[in-house]
Amino acid sequence: MNAKTNQHNNRLGSGLKSRQVTMISIGGVIGAGLFVGSSNAIAKAGPAVLIAYLAAALIVVLVMQMLGEMATAKPDTGSFSSYADQALGRWAGFSIGWLYWWFYVLVISIEAIVAGSILGDWIGIPHWLAAGIVTVGLIATNCLSVGNFGRMEYWLSLFKVISIVTFIILGLLAIFGVLPGSSVSGISNLTANGGFAPNGYVAIVAALLTAMFSFQGSEVVTIAAAETKEPKANIKKAIRSVVWRLGLFYLGSMFVVVCLIPWNAPGLSQGSYQAVLNAMNIPWAPGIMSIVVMVAVTSCLNSAIYTASRMVYSLAFRGDAPAALSHTTPNGVPLAAIGLTSFVAILALVANYLLPKQVFEFLLATSGAIALLMYLVIAVTQLYMRKKLEAAGEKLEVKMWLFPHLTKATIAFIMLIFVVMGCFPGQRVELLSTLGLTALLVAIGLYLQKSQPDLSAKRSAMPLSIKPT
Repeated sequence: MNAKTNQHNNRLGSGLKSRQVTMISIGGVIGAGLFVGSSNAIAKAGPAVLIAYLAAALIVVLVMQMLGEMATAKPDTGSFSSYADQALGRWAGFSIGWLYWWFYVLVISIEAIVAGSILGDWIGIPHWLAAGIVTVGLIATNCLSVGNFGRMEYWLSLFKVISIVTFIILGLLAIFGVLPGSSVSGISNLTANGGFAPNGYVAIVAALLTAMFSFQGSEVVTIAAAETKEPKANIKKAIRSVVWRLGLFYLGSMFVVVCLIPWNAPGLSQGSYQAVLNAMNIPWAPGIMSIVVMVAVTSCLNSAIYTASRMVYSLAFRGDAPAALSHTTPNGVPLAAIGLTSFVAILALVANYLLPKQVFEFLLATSGAIALLMYLVIAVTQLYMRKKLEAAGEKLEVKMWLFPHLTKATIAFIMLIFVVMGCFPGQRVELLSTLGLTALLVAIGLYLQKSQPDLSAKRSAMPLSIKPT
């Protein structure tokens, strides 16, 4: 892999606006998993799912504070992959960068499948065709300019935020018994039907795994902020919003759900939000949720194309992918990186529709624990990066609290979650598949680090992949 690129045509632009990055950071963790998938976590833990989401939110807040410390000191579109490269070695940045890229390639496919099923039913065309239309349309949007991505993601995220806030307001009105027409009220479901933890407190651990993966996306802001005129200021602003947005969107909405609907209600299988809207007798609830989920998956698909393409661009910029993938258009769009990402994602999409079901399920299994690996790498990187930044005389505008104790505690907790995953048969296959892929990438990274010592030694002094402003 060649690190030499055309210096006049391999830098990203700065076309994202501050308000767009702020909205992307707020909407980044709001996907279809919240509107539909949260019902699985509720079924596992009952009302005690609130503890699971609280614990998961706490870990993500800590990890984002660590990432914010590094990102404000050295904004870069490679984000945690670049920092792992500098702090731990080329092998670390290489492996986590490619794992992250692979994760989001599969996210593109998954969201396209969901979007295709919804759009296909709306307009009466085959699901595969609808999925292809949505995917190609968003790929084209990303290819035009980063500004196009930012504008579209701004409005999609705003719609998601408005939907969630509206849901929480309606839910609170129903809880207090002042929502006209609602057939549910009060908080009795928190302790009814077997108590607060009907399946025991061990079940909270199973729900915690679902909750941890639901929060994937918070880190995207450190990637997107690199393409703004004031990356440091935008990262600081986004990091500060992590606590309240996780508390409001996830804990707030989960509180409404478990208060108004029995945790074992059959209607939860349709999706937690729709079940609550039906119980509150909101007209056209299924249609409303269909629109909300469609917007959510479109937003996630749009963001996944952007995120994966920027990560593989960063890998190419550092010499860990073919140099052609770091080439950009005059306005800073990495067309080759978008092209490779889209091509592989479409292949995975085709596999879902044409090949045996087990093939696509195997692909998904390889990404099952990547989110946790990313959190672990961020924490370990920050533990070593702090010393490097301070030794270089960097003024840290964001600092991890109670360093190094909280960082080490976070690392220990994430390692414990890996152990727990190995104890659950349903999670064990995903864990082993992800670790197998990780081992392969680490081996390749170590080989490159050893076989190209000159490049590996120069990487910490490489320029930013964003255009100087």
